[in-house]
Formats: sequence, C-alpha cells, structure tokens
Amino acid sequence: MQKKELRKEQALEYHSKGRPGKIEVVPTKEAKTQRDLSLAYSPGVAEPCKEIFHNVENVYKYTAKGNLVAVISNGTAVLGLGDIGPDASKPVMEGKGVLFKVFADIDVFDIEVNEKDPEKFVQIVKALEPTFGGINLEDIKAPECFYIEKKLRDSLKIPVMHDDQHGTAIISSAALINALELQKKKIDKVRFVINGAGAAAMACAKLYIALGAKYENFIMFDKDGVLHTGRIDLDEDKKPFAVAKNDWTLAQAMKDADVFVGLSVGNVVTQDMVRSMAKRPIVFAMANPDPEISYESATDVRDDIIMATGRSDYPNQVNNVLGFPFIFRGALDVRATQINEAMKLAAVKALAELAKSAVPDIVNMAYNEKTIAFGPQYIIPKPLDPRLLSSVAPAVAKAAIESGVAQSAIPNWDAYAIELNKRLGLDNQLIRVIGSKARRAPKRIVFADADNQKILKVAQIIYDEGIAYPILLGDEKNIRSIAAANNIDVDEFPIIDTRSDEQEEKRKFFSEIFFQKRQRRGFNKYESYKVMRDRNHFGCMMVETGEADAMISGLTKNYPDTIRPAIEIIGTEDGVKKIAGMYLLLTKRGPLFMADTTVNFNPTAEELADITLMVAREVRNFNLTPRIAMLSYSNFGTSNSPEARLVAEARKIVKQRNPSLIVDGEMQASLAFSNDILKENYPFSELIDQEVNTLIFPNLAAGNIAYNLLKEVGGADAIGPILLGMKKPVHVLQLGSSVRSIYNMALVAVIDAQIKCKTSTEDEIRKSRWWKRLKKPVKGG
Repeated sequence: MQKKELRKEQALEYHSKGRPGKIEVVPTKEAKTQRDLSLAYSPGVAEPCKEIFHNVENVYKYTAKGNLVAVISNGTAVLGLGDIGPDASKPVMEGKGVLFKVFADIDVFDIEVNEKDPEKFVQIVKALEPTFGGINLEDIKAPECFYIEKKLRDSLKIPVMHDDQHGTAIISSAALINALELQKKKIDKVRFVINGAGAAAMACAKLYIALGAKYENFIMFDKDGVLHTGRIDLDEDKKPFAVAKNDWTLAQAMKDADVFVGLSVGNVVTQDMVRSMAKRPIVFAMANPDPEISYESATDVRDDIIMATGRSDYPNQVNNVLGFPFIFRGALDVRATQINEAMKLAAVKALAELAKSAVPDIVNMAYNEKTIAFGPQYIIPKPLDPRLLSSVAPAVAKAAIESGVAQSAIPNWDAYAIELNKRLGLDNQLIRVIGSKARRAPKRIVFADADNQKILKVAQIIYDEGIAYPILLGDEKNIRSIAAANNIDVDEFPIIDTRSDEQEEKRKFFSEIFFQKRQRRGFNKYESYKVMRDRNHFGCMMVETGEADAMISGLTKNYPDTIRPAIEIIGTEDGVKKIAGMYLLLTKRGPLFMADTTVNFNPTAEELADITLMVAREVRNFNLTPRIAMLSYSNFGTSNSPEARLVAEARKIVKQRNPSLIVDGEMQASLAFSNDILKENYPFSELIDQEVNTLIFPNLAAGNIAYNLLKEVGGADAIGPILLGMKKPVHVLQLGSSVRSIYNMALVAVIDAQIKCKTSTEDEIRKSRWWKRLKKPVKGG
C-alpha cells in the first residue's frame, strides 16, 4: 500500500488547530504562589543576575542557556520552495525545533531574520550569542551560507552548524563507510561522480575527502555542467574538484564509476548509466521527493548494487534527523565552543558502528522486520532506533574534549549514557514505533459509526498514510453529505448500508452463521436475521468471516451495546474466560498500561490474575517488558481487609503461573513510582530499580476513575479502551473520542490484526481486488 501525499487541508488544520503553531514555552520551576513569583522574577531574580555578573560562566548554572539552541533562517532556501522569505519559513523552523526536542530533549527558539545581506546577517546572529548555547543555521541559500557559517564559527564561542550542509554529509558519510566495507572497496581508490554542487553536495565531498577520498577521483556536476578548470565561476571550495576535461557528460562520467552521489533533481540518472558503473557500485540518490533514479530502476539492472535515497519507503534512508539532534546534544553537554571536523567525524563513525551492532526488538517491530541486520539493505541506523542518542552524543562529546574545544568534562560516561536515555525515556518512542509498524502491513478496518465527521476524517488519514483500508458502514447518502460538508474525500472507500435492499443476501448469509452460534442462547431464526441490520452485528460478522480484519465502533453508542455483539459473534481466545479492557496512556514518564478500566466490575483474585497475565502479553506485543504494580490502598499487608488480601492473592497466582514476570503488590499507587521509598521500606520488592509501566487495579471503579483523571487532569494522551482476550480484533471507542484518539485506536487495531491474522491483507487486496469490489453491492455466500 503506497503512502499518499499529505493533504493540504490536513497540514493546515494541524498547524492552526488550538494554539497556532507547534511550540510553546513551559516553565521548569513552580510558579503558582506569590513566593514562587517573587523568586522567578523580582526581587529574587536579582541574585542569579549578580552571580552571573561576577562570573559570566554562571549563566550556565542559573539559566537555560546550556540547553537552548537557536534555529535561525532568513528564508532564502526553504525546502524546495526557494526564497519565500522569513515569515513563510517560520513553520519549518518551528518544525526543526520539534525534532530537536523530540529526539534529543533540546529546547529551541526559532528566529526568522529579515536580512539577506550576509555581513548584516552575521552581525545580527553574533549579537544573539549571550542567549543561546548553540546556533543551528537553516535554509540559507548558497553561496551566502558558506560565508555566514564560516564567519560565525570563527567569531562565536558556542557551537554553530549549518545543518543543510553538514547533516547530509555526516549521514551519507556513515552510509559510505559501511557500503564501501560491504563492497570490499577502499575510499582512497574509488571513483566518485557527484551530481549537484550546492551546499549539501560540497559538504559531502569535503567530508569524503576528510575520510580519505582523493580529489583526483571526483567528477562533479552542477546546473551548468561539469566543474572544470576552465570555468571562472568556481569558488575556492569547488576549485579543488575541477577536472581538466570540459566536455564530460553525466553518462560518460558514470562509466566505470564506483560511487554516485546525487543531490540535484529527480530522474536524471538512467538504467544504462547504472549498468555502465564499475562492479559492486554504490548509488546514493538523495534528491527529494524524487531521487535521481528510483530504487526499483537501479536495483532492477544491478543485483550487486548498494543504494540509499532520501525516502523513508526504501532501505537506507539518508535522513538528517540521524545527526543534528545528537550532535548538538553532545556539543552542549561539554559546552563545546564549536562543532569541528573531529566532532563531525566522530558522529560519522558512531553512526556507522551502530549500524553494525545487533538491532533492538523495538526497531525490528517498528519496521515490521524479524531481524534487521547489517548488510546491503541496512548500512545506516533507522531514525526510530532509541540507541542513537546514547551512541552519537557521547561520541561527539568525547571528540570535543579530545580536540580541545570542550569547556566542561563528563566524569562518568556510563552514567552519562543512562542520563541521556532518561531524558526522553527509551519507551517514549512507542507511538512512532506503533505507527511505523502499522504501515508495514496495512489491514482492513470496518468502522461501524461511519456517519460521523470524526470517523470520516480518521478514515481519510489512515488511508492516505498507508495504515489501513477503511470500510464504512452507514447510510451512503448521509456519509457522502457529511464528507462533502467537511471537505473529506471518501471516494476511495467502500460504503455499506447494512439496512439497504442491496445487502439482503449478505444479511441472510450472516444471519445463518449467527443463528448457528446463538440458536440455543436466546436467539431465534427471525431475530438472527433482524439483528443483522445493526451495524455492530454486521461489522462483527465481516471480521468473523474474514471480510474485514478489525472493527472499530462505540463512538455514538454505549459501551455494553457495542461489546455484546463482539462477544456473541467473535468470542474469546482459547483459554480466556473473561475479556478485559486496557488503556494505554502516553505520559511524561513514558507509556503506562492500565487495566481493567472498562469491563470487569469486581474481579475475583483468580480473575484479576487472568487480567494481569493478559495485559502482560499485550504489553509484550508492543515490544516492551511489562513491569507491573498491582494496586490497592494497602502496602504489602498493612491492611488485612478482604480487598487488600484479594490483590495479594491475585499476585500470588500470577507468580505461580509465570514466575519470571516482574510483578508486585499489593501496593499503593504512589509507592509504585517512588523507588527510594520502596527500596528503603520494602527491600524485598521486585519493582526496586524498575520503571513501572503497567498498573493493575482491584476493581473497575478504581481503574476507570484513575485513567480519566490522568487523561483529563494529568494531560496524558489516552489510547483505548483496548479489548483483551478477543479471538479477532474488535475495539470500542469511548463516547465522544477525539480524532487523535480514534486514529491511535486504528493503529492499535491494525497491529492487533497483524498478530491475529495469518494472511497478508496487502497480498489479498492486490491479487483479488476484494477491497475495490466492496465499493459495489456485497453479495452473500
């Protein structure tokens, strides 16, 4: 399933909804009382001011400077849009700030400067030095960007980097090192063809030289042709790459070349050019969105090729997010005065080495691979690899210290790596991992409440993003009217009116199956037929008969009315006596799984143990190790009440069934997250030095109240309720769920279907066009 381009309306809504833009300033200190405000501002603020005045180095002790980077642009070379000006560049700079925060916990102010004169621009940025710990130059056109970066690096005592140049160079250099190793070639011997001579291409070529490549082995092209010694328009950076012959064509240069690097425009390299390259060639076609030659075209004509592109839908994506967050993290943490060649080379080597190490399960899960391993399809780490921060940042910091540009040391590198992982929490990438995994094997989701704007919006998003194939249940005229009124495109989706005459045969077919299941459980033959007009029953039958892979319902109906058909039609997994409801909450601490929050009112100890084991299995499906606290108002026998004893007994049963599971209780919720108190008072607990990620509640009231409080007051993003114990995926929304909640539930439903459905929906749809035929009336049998 090919991911579609983002729709204009979705992009505009994302940026405008709620508080406009993508970033905000959040206080890091308490600011609630009059005393807090007096400390934050006058008169208390005078004390750190005086300390900094006496010793300017104290600015790093008393302010946020040490973790603050400026993303600065004049908007002269924004993405593929060109010179659109500083105002129009602001969304890009805010987006860059988001990446800094998400991947490396670095705070950012985006600064858009209305100045094209390079010298004046330099003076403006120089004047900002007291504010920031580092400067990231962004989207400034060549050749001015070279002059600006050099002048700022020479005059400032904080790290400066133009990511458009050096980011691509660093990532592609790491890929090049590994590709050359796999192809058994030496960097000082190989012949390079570089198509493009802009900021990124020149930075790549210069870094390849630093790694050992030879000037005489390069042939470089720009928009005016080959760089040759007769040209008078070449600057000092380009002159060393000029060749004597002035009539080289790209096709001629490619003959017997070992490495092609493209940073130009799409579709300028032909299959014949790739055929003409040397044995075991390396092709980095990095133009975006269309590479110089497509991955398929290149690999079709050479089975000995190693290829990288700038795209995420092919192996070996050269993505700058693999570099700049972690390079700045390392530079800031030792207060480096610059980002020098040694630090860039350290990042290159760290990335190259990381690609050779065993890949964690969470990365395999994210990309829906059993085992990602170093080889032609994997020469650089994946952007979702949680080890990037603790691998690249320390390497950069060490290089800064060894090259003499660091102003502070890191006394304990092991402790530093732990601190880096704690900044974001290794589990905090979970939702990105879930999304990536869902896209690798999309499934068919039937939406029972399709006559709703939110459902239709989610259906469009998950289809456009390549996550799922939506099937809409409801009155077609009504659905199309709602879609048209909200500018939602549903033309690609099957719409099934379960009450229509066209579905008569299908209702009969489904009713016969349903009657066989329920004929001695309160349903007669007529009732079995009649109930198939109900969308929940019809949708569940589609899942049961394999006409859909998962169902999502409940947005406009009560929970019991939605869950009952699923139990009657699909039933529970083998060995499961009762289903349970779990929520996944995305908190500042990381993901938190909570159960039972929706189904079982007052479970027995045996039932609570069953729920705990089901939840543990589901947590493992997210490639996380469950670390479970079983909650009560009692701590390990401090109360002898029946409620407390029930939880303790349930924990005992769990350990009997699964001795290796990390689980403890009964305990109060606060104790589960207070490691020091737990260690001091209950040194026997299994949860000491464990980050609890799963909470089991003694009854439905406690679980339901807790998750609602965390969601509404604590600001956690909730995904659920996720039904546990069903044979096939059926998930029930809460009344009034938001678009984001429904979208997240769709991700979970797809992954659930990937686990429970043995066949490939992608293959089924491609071979039989079943999903396309659903747009026509569905016949029975």
